[in-house]
Amino acid sequence: MTEKEKMLNGRFYDYRDPALERMREKAAGLLSLYNQTGFHERGRRKELLKLVLGDVGENCTIELPFHCDYGCHLHIGKNFYSNIHFTVLDCADVYIGDNVLIGPNVGIYPPDHALDPVERAASLERSLPVNIRDGVWIGGHSVILGNVTIGENTVIGAGSVVTKDIPANVIAFGNPCRVYRKITEKDKMIYT
Repeated sequence: MTEKEKMLNGRFYDYRDPALERMREKAAGLLSLYNQTGFHERGRRKELLKLVLGDVGENCTIELPFHCDYGCHLHIGKNFYSNIHFTVLDCADVYIGDNVLIGPNVGIYPPDHALDPVERAASLERSLPVNIRDGVWIGGHSVILGNVTIGENTVIGAGSVVTKDIPANVIAFGNPCRVYRKITEKDKMIYT
């Protein structure tokens, strides 16, 4: 089994593997071009995202700068918006649904280094997938760890650290992130 296969199957792998390094270098080159685009170069950004990401839906906006490890393991639905400094360490598959909003300085971190110092020095890590369902809003400076699913329409408050699954249709926040309450009709904003 290759190090990439181990990585994508949630097993410990050597992240310094030359094949993985080449994949990261390719993504870094494309992201360097992406992050150098001008504010009005939306078409060029869209082209570059299609080259680096595994999937990218229609009407996808990722503000500058944007960073990811591989890109090809990041799958984004339609009507997606991410504010500045979005970072995804996509060593495992990261699935982001439709109509998702990401605040500034949000990080999605599936990799988990070995706890044992000898294993950690041997470049061992494990990565588990992340699933962010449709309609989710993640507040700024939040961190999403691996092996987490965030349910549909949920709001994650700013500064949260999501270490476990969060159900659909709730407001959750904190470190560690916990459910505060369900989203109700009282949460609707009335425009006059």
